[in-house]
Amino acid sequence: QCQLSGLWTNDQDSQMEISVLRDNGDFHGQYLTRVTLSGGCARVSLLRGAQQQLGGEGWPTFAFTVLWDKFSNATTAFVGQCFVDAGGKEMLSTTWLLREAVGSLEEDWKATR
Repeated sequence: QCQLSGLWTNDQDSQMEISVLRDNGDFHGQYLTRVTLSGGCARVSLLRGAQQQLGGEGWPTFAFTVLWDKFSNATTAFVGQCFVDAGGKEMLSTTWLLREAVGSLEEDWKATR
């Protein structure tokens, strides 16, 4: 069983800490990104999400959002699944979609990464 709560580090040295994982699957924590749109220094942002409840078996899926409101006008949505590899190490496999605010409908094409 993979436990989503705790401290996670990705390949870019960004860190995510899930501090509260409720019985219904809701969770929150914080995300410290080392990669910023502006090229500035790392900042902490709040995250909120939910984990699929499997009843103790299988590899749980989850989703969460991070609002980069302290330093960027963007929001990122992550979806993923938690696994345990052959060596017993817990790993998160995720995909993300970032939406940055733009000034007009004509600029909409460049708002999503």
